[in-house]
Amino acid sequence: MLPVSFLFRPHKAYPVELAQFHSADYVEFLHRITPDTQHLFSNELAKYNLGEDCPVFDNLFEFCQIYAGGTIDAACRLNNKLCDIAINWAGGLHHAKKCEASGFCYINDLVLGILELLKHHARVLYIDIDVHHGDGVEEAFYFTDRVMTVSFHKYGDMFFPGTGDAKEIGEREGKFYAINVPLKDGIDDSSFTRLFKTIISKVVETYQPGAIVLQCGADSLAGDRLGCFNLSIDGHAECVRFVKRFNLPLLVTGGGGYTKENVARCWTVETGVLLDTELPNEIPENVYIKYFGPDFSLKIPHGHIENLNSKSYLSTIKMQVLENLRCIQHAPSVQMQEVPPDFYIPEFDEDLQNPDERIDQHTQDKHIQRDDEYYEGDNDNDHQMDIA
Repeated sequence: MLPVSFLFRPHKAYPVELAQFHSADYVEFLHRITPDTQHLFSNELAKYNLGEDCPVFDNLFEFCQIYAGGTIDAACRLNNKLCDIAINWAGGLHHAKKCEASGFCYINDLVLGILELLKHHARVLYIDIDVHHGDGVEEAFYFTDRVMTVSFHKYGDMFFPGTGDAKEIGEREGKFYAINVPLKDGIDDSSFTRLFKTIISKVVETYQPGAIVLQCGADSLAGDRLGCFNLSIDGHAECVRFVKRFNLPLLVTGGGGYTKENVARCWTVETGVLLDTELPNEIPENVYIKYFGPDFSLKIPHGHIENLNSKSYLSTIKMQVLENLRCIQHAPSVQMQEVPPDFYIPEFDEDLQNPDERIDQHTQDKHIQRDDEYYEGDNDNDHQMDIA
């Protein structure tokens, strides 16, 4: 039976939701800073690492609210068993820290989504295939065994963010629950997917997560303006396909990607993978078709950068990771406790709504449902696999 899929317009995350991870003063500053006023706050800009690769732009805070709200809502729907797979391609901003921006990441939606999943799951597995180390997520959970972070990334040569050595394994209760797979330039499909499948198989077998969060940064593709790997879209998508096969609640996000037409290609193919749908390679006519010339095809081949990852190097990394996994408690347990409520999301009641009072378009859109899409409530007849 084919999966049922639907589109869902998430709420804009409220400041109190963002402060579940980020410091309240940082959230408040993001809320009020604008391009026109930033010259008045030079000290605060330096404190919160805004400027340069984290510029202040118009509607910055709304941008953060939209992508963070998408990941939070995706986690809530997974928690409430409204879907088995939830996708937010706008999310995946994995560099943001508790009190500062980093690498064009302002709010760490991944951490907020994981915190939501932890209300219903004893253990959450985070996997990151962006070319850059998922440092913000790792840092957030570095001292706990409730979240295992696994990041496959370029490391060395002063490559941003400069973290992600295999020796970074977590501390205190989180020791051995941070896994880093540092790679060199030019890794190709076969080397990457073989290493990925070996490590992730053992991680899932050992850790037994209740849910998985998969960050699918597309800057690990060949030809990315900032990347240095040789992955084709098929190789990148094979990692998504492999994780899907575990049949665990799965939250999928986007991430980096600086050759925009290939980012669109990649996440289109991976949406198809998650929907068990094979897409034709020819891109149909659309308003953006000029970006995909001259061949107008969906897939891109692997790159031709020299692969500096020798078999012996990859074997050493693999053995080091597997050895660390042998050191952890098998599927660590947590004490039973009352499940915290979902983040408060105000709704309007049509019966109580003043007919003379205008409702903003975003609120109205949340309540629009197509006849052929999934809907909640007593009339829901769809209980098979759903993907949000």
